Amino acid sequence: MAMQLIYSGASPFVRKVRVALIETGLDAEVEKRPVKTTALESAPEAVAANPLGKIPALTRDDGPAIYDSRVITRYLDARAGAGLYPEKRLWEVLTLEATADGIMEAGVLMVYEHRLRAEGERSETWREAQWDKATRAIKAVNDRWMSHLAGPLDMGQVALGCALGYLDFRLGDRDWRRGNEALAEWYARFSQRESMASTAPAD
Repeated sequence: MAMQLIYSGASPFVRKVRVALIETGLDAEVEKRPVKTTALESAPEAVAANPLGKIPALTRDDGPAIYDSRVITRYLDARAGAGLYPEKRLWEVLTLEATADGIMEAGVLMVYEHRLRAEGERSETWREAQWDKATRAIKAVNDRWMSHLAGPLDMGQVALGCALGYLDFRLGDRDWRRGNEALAEWYARFSQRESMASTAPAD
């Protein structure tokens, strides 16, 4: 295989890339290499591909490994000519993707605070501050972005679907849908896409 994806199945950032692979038609061209990695102890394979030790990372025979989900999805889209970053709506797509990535990051940090810190070191104030960031972003999407979500598929939509899926997966006891009914209805439909259903997160 010319390309290899270093990944963990639970990561929402990895899921973005996996959905992009399916939607661009490149899935069969990339070998999937799962690793066990955490924020405290990076897998050697992840470090070899990305000095930060973060996933996802994409290795290539014709160039250096690339990393950060937004870099990888832009690369895949350009390689396939799939139009997930349409020029006419580029800044809107990138802004929505950045918003979704921020929701993912807030959710991941909440999980890390609970899982990786000793009980006496955990801060509920920190976790609630992250949840506030996520819910503000979700509310903004519900109030301002629904017309965009009704348009042709792009990476902003993919990223948002993966972000909301991660909240359901790891923070299902928190109700992001309350007060965001339009977005909840959109997500119920979007999550049925084959690319989303086949990449549902798992430990």
